[in-house]
Amino acid sequence: MQNRLFDIQEAVAESSDELIALRRDFHAHPELGLQEYRTAQIIEEYLNKLKIPTKRYTETGVVGILTGGRPGKTVMLRSDIDALPIEEQTNLPFASQTPGVMHACGHDGHTAIQLIVAKILAQYREKLPGNIVFLFQPNEEDAGAELMIQAGVLDDTKPDAVFGLHVWPRISSGKVGILAGPMMASAYYFNMRIGGKGGHGGHPDRAINPIDAAMNVLQGIRTMVSTEWNAIYPTIITVCKIHAGEKNIVIPETLELEGSIRCLHENDAQVRERFAAIAKEICHAHRCTCELSFKCGNTLVKNDENLAKMATAVAAELLGEENIQSGREYATMGGDDFAEFMQHIPGLYYYIGSANPEKKTDTENHNPRFLLDEEVLPIGAEMEIGLVLKYLGA
Repeated sequence: MQNRLFDIQEAVAESSDELIALRRDFHAHPELGLQEYRTAQIIEEYLNKLKIPTKRYTETGVVGILTGGRPGKTVMLRSDIDALPIEEQTNLPFASQTPGVMHACGHDGHTAIQLIVAKILAQYREKLPGNIVFLFQPNEEDAGAELMIQAGVLDDTKPDAVFGLHVWPRISSGKVGILAGPMMASAYYFNMRIGGKGGHGGHPDRAINPIDAAMNVLQGIRTMVSTEWNAIYPTIITVCKIHAGEKNIVIPETLELEGSIRCLHENDAQVRERFAAIAKEICHAHRCTCELSFKCGNTLVKNDENLAKMATAVAAELLGEENIQSGREYATMGGDDFAEFMQHIPGLYYYIGSANPEKKTDTENHNPRFLLDEEVLPIGAEMEIGLVLKYLGA
């Protein structure tokens, strides 16, 4: 793709070896959310060498601003930098050197892509209109975006739009996924504490067993999703953790239950309200108490329609229309806290396909055998550059 400044694909190709080397270094040294000290330092030093000034938002969140030589809009690019508490099982020569921690979601690739994009665009800063904000976000896996927003990153940088990408093992390598509207579900994590009355397993009549209440709560919320909620508005409630009791002859006093509520629509508050009402009413019927709390993992990732059209045009020019996936089947009930930036400014989140069965890179994210097809990394860099130049009118 050529523009008035330079050939994007040629520029990325010239830095492809460095792109892969950066990714492999990050992969070998993964860091958990809010502990990405080494990663943040490398990012900071890399940007500073490009004469891009940086600032920390949170201890490990790094933001660099490239100021163009001409007036114009401000666009933000976001990359997540954290890894997961997973023991890697890939046997790669550059596998994780940190026991129990792994880049099993591709964030190492995202970080490398954004650094190379900064390098290439910095070469043309005097000819660029506007400003480019390179945001490297910690703790995506547990709501790190909101921490950066609370620290003032949007107030300080004042972006007009934000773009984010994710390598995606459900789309073939060489293709991209771009959807207008809802793309990734909101995710609210719940903690429920059911209180009963402890007692002897041989005398359940003299106790109040919270396990019995929990069994009916599970059935109640399952029935709610299947019969009370319109199926054209995807909603999932998943219970992933239950703990009660310590011995097989002792009825426990309490039971703790945890999980998530995910909605690919904007009526998520109504779902949570009904969920809470059902849980509390069932517990009350069992003479149990019910303490319930929610934590927002992320709100709905809903792409701006105009930005989606623009991105589709950029992808068609770079990759060809045949390599664009835009069907609703590519929406997902997984979430991403990129959504929190979209609560304040127009945004676009898109996928870089990375599935190649021959390379075994079609393994799901968050798996200890997750592999990334490194051949798709240049596509990510090309798309980011293309979107920036298109949006800024360069």
